Amino acid sequence: MDVVIVESPAKAKTINKYLGKGFKVLASYGHVRDLPSKDGSVLPDDDFAMSWDVDPKSQKRLNDIAAAVKGADKLILATDPDREGEAISWHVLEVLNKKKALQGVNVERVVFNAITKNSVLEAMQHPRGLDKELIDAYLARRALDYLVGFTLSPVLWRKLPGARSAGRVQSVSLRLICDRELEIEAFRAQEYWTIEADMQTGAGGAFTARIVTLDGKKLEKFDIPNKETADDIVKRIKSSHFTVKSVESKPARRNPYPPFTTSTLQQEASRKIGFSASRTMQVAQRLYEGIEIDGETTGLITYMRTDGVQIADEAIAQARTVINNEFGEAYLPSAPRIYKTKAKNAQEAHEAIRPTDLSRLPKHVAKTLDDDQRRLYELIWNRTIASQMESTQLERTTIEIEADEQQIGLRATGSVVIFDGFLRLYQEGRDEPEDGEEGGRLPKVARGDKLGLHEVRADQHFTEPPPRFTEATLVKRMEELGIGRPSTYASTLQTLRDRGYVNMDKGRFVPDDKGRLVTAFLENFFTRYVEYDFTADLEEKLDKVSAGELDWKQVLREFWKDFTGAVGEAMELRITEVLDRLNEVLGPHVFPDKGDGSDPRKCPSCADGRLSLKVGKFGAFVGCSNYPDCRFTRQLTVGADGEGTTGDRTLGIDPDTGKPVMVKSGRFGPYIQLGEPEEGEKPKRAGIPKGKSPATIEFEEALKLLSLPREVGIHPETGLPITAGIGRYGPFVLHDGTYANLDSPEEVFTVGINRAVTVLAEKKLRGGKPRGPKPLKELGAHPVDGKPVQIMEGKYGAYVKHEKTNATLPKDADIEKVTLAEAIALIDAKAGTPSKKPAKKAKAPAKKAKPAENETKAATAKKAAPKKKPAKKPAAKKAPAKAKPRPAAAAD
Repeated sequence: MDVVIVESPAKAKTINKYLGKGFKVLASYGHVRDLPSKDGSVLPDDDFAMSWDVDPKSQKRLNDIAAAVKGADKLILATDPDREGEAISWHVLEVLNKKKALQGVNVERVVFNAITKNSVLEAMQHPRGLDKELIDAYLARRALDYLVGFTLSPVLWRKLPGARSAGRVQSVSLRLICDRELEIEAFRAQEYWTIEADMQTGAGGAFTARIVTLDGKKLEKFDIPNKETADDIVKRIKSSHFTVKSVESKPARRNPYPPFTTSTLQQEASRKIGFSASRTMQVAQRLYEGIEIDGETTGLITYMRTDGVQIADEAIAQARTVINNEFGEAYLPSAPRIYKTKAKNAQEAHEAIRPTDLSRLPKHVAKTLDDDQRRLYELIWNRTIASQMESTQLERTTIEIEADEQQIGLRATGSVVIFDGFLRLYQEGRDEPEDGEEGGRLPKVARGDKLGLHEVRADQHFTEPPPRFTEATLVKRMEELGIGRPSTYASTLQTLRDRGYVNMDKGRFVPDDKGRLVTAFLENFFTRYVEYDFTADLEEKLDKVSAGELDWKQVLREFWKDFTGAVGEAMELRITEVLDRLNEVLGPHVFPDKGDGSDPRKCPSCADGRLSLKVGKFGAFVGCSNYPDCRFTRQLTVGADGEGTTGDRTLGIDPDTGKPVMVKSGRFGPYIQLGEPEEGEKPKRAGIPKGKSPATIEFEEALKLLSLPREVGIHPETGLPITAGIGRYGPFVLHDGTYANLDSPEEVFTVGINRAVTVLAEKKLRGGKPRGPKPLKELGAHPVDGKPVQIMEGKYGAYVKHEKTNATLPKDADIEKVTLAEAIALIDAKAGTPSKKPAKKAKAPAKKAKPAENETKAATAKKAAPKKKPAKKPAAKKAPAKAKPRPAAAAD
């Protein structure tokens, strides 16, 4: 019997079928060991010795593996073919050696790039040993990330209260977002004009030309700065006669794009189908691990964590066959296309991401895939096939036109597709519209032809600030700079959201004040470690470790020597020094110019106070220099009225009810409210999703939030409804008391029944179950926090439940007719009822106490009771346990 180790149970099940009898395939469930989240897990003074910890779940799985290996002939480590996969195999082997479970057992390492029967059986014929260089590269990266996080984060906590953490790649990614925001804030729009003329040939052909020269001089972008100049040129054009000076037509070719890498797949999935980087990787993982087709589970795509753009020779041959059969011989180039990676520090150990069988067309597998899987598979198939198709053939024509009397030159450009080639199947998405795009086909003209003028237009333009990063453009920029690795981009961007350092506005990253403070601190006191070049250079060194060209511990020694010096200097800084520097750096953002000549730092509450950054227990804020005499404070950013941007404001009027839609602040945070409270009726409310700034939320978004919860559809198995909403733990779908998380708040409004059923099923596979007893009826989400309001069956009858508050229903209440509004009224009434138990405890000692305020009586009672009757202490400890509320159901 041979024992095979892979990462996931789905992968184990599939490979076990391929290998058959004589093999036992077990899953490690990912990494089995990690560095404990405490100081001292990496010891630089002990030559970077690392202490690994096994969590209880992994320990059980390792025990199962150890038991299976005893008596086995061979242990085959078949984890993923990348650095992390190599590390998992190494960890498993280390643990088994410590358990002395491998005596007399041969150990082999096999890798396969696709989970198909042929790939797996072929890999089994070519075993190897563990790759020491890849393991060293893993150890170096893990040690670096740990040392930076556990050394730098405490500095942030002490010098910048409210900051969460810092990371080697995370902090540099955050700087990219913050630097872009600084560019936007510093941007000043500049006016410029363009002039176009609608021309006509003698045969009646029409086309548009743009002015390019004036008085013998080439016009630059800003050479027509205002309306007066533009109007003067328009007059000159109208009084001119036009002749064709030259006509030039040139053939052009556009070559197809290479197959997907991890980075380009994330970018295109974001542009074309709206997937976040993490969602793309989750769906790709499912396609890689396999889908059941014709009774057999098979992987549909190759391994999805790769920097390579090359594909196997047999895949190229298969692609060429498909192109010939599906599109015709004209679309098949004379020779196969061979691609090479151009990205910085790329490792070409693996193929590009492609379908495992290119003859498996998207339409052939559509019925076996859910909507997300279908769209991503189609995207990968299209890109792979297009990469081997014929080039697009174009004809680009330029017509130069002159006005003899006025020395004015006009130009018309056009581009015509002669043969569509790969564009028949695939066109790469664009992040931003391109300026100066060519027009279409131009009419036939010849040099010396006279042209007529139909109309002339002067158009005003203003330069625009650089756009904020989308996930696609940020991933692209990180890859260009060599920051991080493509396999970690998704988790890095998610960490920035989870830490509250960035918000998302219309799919673009907006730095939160907390994120800007952290970046400003690191740029000023740890300058080197958030520089793009330094981070990219460190990545190159780590890649050299994986290639066996550098010793991993030497890389760590060089880094640690300078890093500890910077940390030591920062720890000696006084908080006042830090604040003085941040006041200077962030001044334009925190204290923007009002435009009226007044001092933006003048305190609005007192006569002579000046505003500056302060830090408190919960983070930074703006306060007055005259504290404590003046207690004026506000949040860091301000609105047009000079107040903190989280103040109440009206967004618009609801078209259905005629009531105002408002952003308001409550004790549980900001929320959306429809209308003002009316007698006997509470207004409808909706929480604002985590990561969304109340300052930037718009009217349409607020209306969508007020429409939640949204019914997605009926579950095909139970016949019960599935709803989507946003709660304390983020976006979710709910079915029969079971919650499953969605990737983003935006998905709440778009998720379909197939996707909802899939995530609920995955939650069930992970062990997700309804918490507590099953509710009799789901009434919906509470309008304030999005948590469920339910009718439950209790010992003394039915009751309504929200969080930890339970309210008894009247005995004559009809459960089927109880509404959400009625339930909320009962819950609010219950929550407002004072507890009777404290009054009983305080009653006896209160007679001995001197007249005082209620707080003093209560305090006296608490002190007096234990001294008077110490024997009742154990009973007092038991009492709260009886009243402990049952846990509420919630989304993960």
